[in-house]
Amino acid sequence: MEGVRYASFTSFATTKSSSFSALSPSSIIILRQKPHKKALKSISHRNLVISASSASNSVVTLLDYGAGNVRSVRNAIRYLGFEIEDVRTPKDILNAERLIFPGVGAFASAMDVLTKTGMAEALCTYIKNDRPFLGICLGLQLLFESSEENGPVNGLGLIPSVVGRFNSSNGFRVPHIGWNALQVAKDSEILDDIGDHHVYFVHSYRAMPSDDNKEWVSSTCNYGDDFIASIRRGNAHAVQFHPEKSGDVGLSVLRRFLNPKSQGTKKPTQGKASKLAKRVIACLDVRTNDKGDLVVTKGDQYDVREHTKENEVRNLGKPVELAGQYYKDGADEVSFLNITGFRDFPLGDLPMLEVLRHTSENVFVPLTVGGGIRDFTDANGRHYSSLEVASEYFRSGADKISIGSDAVYAGEEYIKTKVKTGNSSLEQISRVYGNQAVVVSIDPRRVYLKSPNDVQFKTISVTKPGPSGEEYAWYQC
Repeated sequence: MEGVRYASFTSFATTKSSSFSALSPSSIIILRQKPHKKALKSISHRNLVISASSASNSVVTLLDYGAGNVRSVRNAIRYLGFEIEDVRTPKDILNAERLIFPGVGAFASAMDVLTKTGMAEALCTYIKNDRPFLGICLGLQLLFESSEENGPVNGLGLIPSVVGRFNSSNGFRVPHIGWNALQVAKDSEILDDIGDHHVYFVHSYRAMPSDDNKEWVSSTCNYGDDFIASIRRGNAHAVQFHPEKSGDVGLSVLRRFLNPKSQGTKKPTQGKASKLAKRVIACLDVRTNDKGDLVVTKGDQYDVREHTKENEVRNLGKPVELAGQYYKDGADEVSFLNITGFRDFPLGDLPMLEVLRHTSENVFVPLTVGGGIRDFTDANGRHYSSLEVASEYFRSGADKISIGSDAVYAGEEYIKTKVKTGNSSLEQISRVYGNQAVVVSIDPRRVYLKSPNDVQFKTISVTKPGPSGEEYAWYQC
């Protein structure tokens, strides 16, 4: 997995970087959103102003088949002043004025749902009829002939090419996670505000440009090799990156698709950005105080209480407000670590779920959450898998799940048995949501040694002697 270095609350770090089996046709159905009372809605954020001018033009149809964090796309659409109608039947696709397909998860699972519900055929017909369409991430990949992910697996077959895994033999880590630049190949309209900005990618598979699909390709991105970053043919658009997680520039991509008539002066699409960028991650330790409120805090080895007579939990602010402030200040990702999550049942941690829901309404960069994500049996004997726990976080607005102690236990078990059981939290969650949706967060501790032979693990020489004159050290989790 792509490693991400986390910083404490008071600092920043840089980085380069619902199980499908439970789904049925009826589970795709989401309640229709209530219409806004106002026909005119204008929103301003940073330097971005977006308007939806009339009720008849402010509705977009969303194809949500029940996997991953589609809440972020919903929030971005609403933030831009548009209403959402969810796809209930294939007919809803055919009748859509504008259709957004935010694909998340594994290629095979998504195609299975689309095929069984009749959505696949309707989707092909809609796009072939040159209706306004925007696919996001997997919503782009499914347009191709097939994928090698757990396959080969047939796709919708609209664009020539096979979706394959990134080549990691050239030293590039897989998944491709981070903010990268686009090379715009032709006029795409929705990319007109990109300029020299970076956009957010998180994927392990990609489609490659070729003579057979060049008429579709509107931009490419380089990660070891050039791959297709976006396509455009007529009114059909699709992007491999996540506009709903790319800050203001990503919101502009959605705006230009949703309301193309409101576009002003065309801006240059080709800038100087040319590679994966180092970005800023704001990391917030969160826990409940003695009043039961979630607060951002900081301490040493979970000692987060003030050294005062009251001995209260150190309170550095409210999680939602601080996350929003860091986003406005330029953070490219926000990470929440619930440092008391390991003590409680995460699915019962309603305040933390609410933090995610409210944060995702106004923060349009990736959100990571960790703390207590593991298999769990409650007081009534009901067993919950780590996948069920993670799924609730994804539905509440998380883009990535951070695994701590459970990852250490899984690693120790593998070292001992040399067997991958498929039952660890890492394996369960990545199997459904993709390994790009899981990160490992470990607190290391330096252990000093007199001799490198004292332990079986590889040691490193220390630049300065240890407390008792030790010459070697290794890191223990």
